[in-house]
Amino acid sequence: MKTSVGRAARILSVAAVLGGLVLFPVTKGWTQQEAADARQQIVGIWKLVSSVNTAKDGTVTKGISFGPNPAGRIVFTGSGHYVSLNTHPNLPKFASGNRAQGTPEENKAVVKGSIGSFGTYSVSADGKMLTVKQEGGTWALRNGIVEKRNLTLSGEDLKYTTAATVGGTSELVYKRVK
Repeated sequence: MKTSVGRAARILSVAAVLGGLVLFPVTKGWTQQEAADARQQIVGIWKLVSSVNTAKDGTVTKGISFGPNPAGRIVFTGSGHYVSLNTHPNLPKFASGNRAQGTPEENKAVVKGSIGSFGTYSVSADGKMLTVKQEGGTWALRNGIVEKRNLTLSGEDLKYTTAATVGGTSELVYKRVK
């Protein structure tokens, strides 16, 4: 009887060790699959629907740069690239008809009411962190910088928080373009 119990215990021990060895690569594979799923979920074209700024003193302002009905798009490719352009829908039309000859007021309105960038991105395996590296853009201080942004993906909605170029933080909300 003792030998049967001892033998069964040894068989179970060996099975547990082998099971652990088999499951380890599978678990690693699942993590890689989750990361691929999170990145695949973000791929596409998104339309800016809301921009809310929280200043360092806690003051919350909706539409500080892009107005109450912002115009903007962000595109994420399957190969890890992005391009983003957000604007106020009422940017001035330059009286001169030449963008290099804007008045100080026209230039100020365009700079305050628009921002664009392009670069590379990644999404964390849990889908909660967007990491972007801006290669170029209208706010050159971010060129070459890696920035981590809290990310929420829910159905056709995408939301992230970023350091605001006007100070404080901005929460941007996008809807998927179909």
